[in-house]
Amino acid sequence: MKNTHLEHPEDCILTGDLSVLDWMYESNSSISVKIDGAPAIVWGTNPATGKFFVGTKSVFNKVKIKINESHEDIDANHQGNVAQILHCCLDSLPRIAGIVQGDFIGFGGLSEYTPNTITYKFPEVITQSIIIAPHTCYTAKNDLRDAVAQPDFYLWLDTSHVKFVKPEAEICPHRDDIEDVCKFAKQMSMLCTFVNEKRAKVIKQVINRYIREGEQIDEVAEYDIASECECDVNLIRLWKLVYSIKMDLFWFIERDDEILCKIDGKQSDHEGYVMSNQFGTYKIVNRQQFSYANFNLAKNW
Repeated sequence: MKNTHLEHPEDCILTGDLSVLDWMYESNSSISVKIDGAPAIVWGTNPATGKFFVGTKSVFNKVKIKINESHEDIDANHQGNVAQILHCCLDSLPRIAGIVQGDFIGFGGLSEYTPNTITYKFPEVITQSIIIAPHTCYTAKNDLRDAVAQPDFYLWLDTSHVKFVKPEAEICPHRDDIEDVCKFAKQMSMLCTFVNEKRAKVIKQVINRYIREGEQIDEVAEYDIASECECDVNLIRLWKLVYSIKMDLFWFIERDDEILCKIDGKQSDHEGYVMSNQFGTYKIVNRQQFSYANFNLAKNW
């Protein structure tokens, strides 16, 4: 897939993309844990020069590209905390032939970190210089602007300088109950009037406002959203159904790690998961918990 922003499956249904319903119960699916780090770090070999580089997601910019192959590049392209992080990444990350993206968790020396919204408690003090959670790898023939992404399935071993965080997860391939509800959702979709991408963007903005304000999307809210967005109320009902199906997926997921997660001092799950199969790659996130907190808690990095 192209290097694009991961979507919530329920948001994709707004334009009539029913393939997300097949994605929900496809048995041949791979899944990974989504870590809530910041900033995003991209590193590897620049196909244009053959040199090792580090950077943020700005390495993929179409115009103002910020690829750092030296400490001088970092000083020219970045400043403040981000520059400090990238300097350490350039010195510490292993030289690889490919291109990888991960989330920065923090510098070593502690056992508890809050890089963004979630606080991560490790079972022991981290002795490495930096902590990185890799999640995506890329292929690019000539230029990073044409990079194609896929989930990262590499086995990362800690080095003397880098602690790699990649909790293991798996999803049960047999999800018959999910399939039954998805078939009902397909029938329900026949009653809906779908919208174009522009209108869908408006609907997502309004829904995110409800989530940010901690408001439930009940029957009254369904009509209010449909009225404000000038769309079919059945479309909002279908969105809610697909959201509920996605939430049921959590019951089929098992993860294996010793990291304790907390949001605002209360124990929580990880940010979510990323699932990929022949029907696409989407994120599985509890928006009422994580997205609400992400909208409202101050960022620490």
